[in-house]
Amino acid sequence: MKRQLVWHAIRPLAWPWHRTGRAVVRWAPLVSRIVAAVLGGYAVAALVALACTAWPGAAGAGMMAGMQLSFLAYAGAVVWVFAVRSARHAWLGLVVAAAALGLAALPLWWSTGGSAP
Repeated sequence: MKRQLVWHAIRPLAWPWHRTGRAVVRWAPLVSRIVAAVLGGYAVAALVALACTAWPGAAGAGMMAGMQLSFLAYAGAVVWVFAVRSARHAWLGLVVAAAALGLAALPLWWSTGGSAP
């Protein structure tokens, strides 16, 4: 009896090699959220920085504001990804944010003729 209790205490910590199909399905949403946090957060932060350079006024002020706000946007995106109900909602929120920021950066794209500022 004691041996059986020890086995049940250790078994959840072991990697389930004999059930790789179930393990992949179980870990897929977490991996998707991690990828969304890293790559999606970076994309949103880059678009925030780009959109801020399109602000009217001094170019240096817009670039500095964009750099500072990009750190907040990246942190906010990471928190968003792990706070929502599912990985699908996380990806959807990042796509909507990226689309809105991309639209905000379009005047900059048009004014420079499609090249980087």
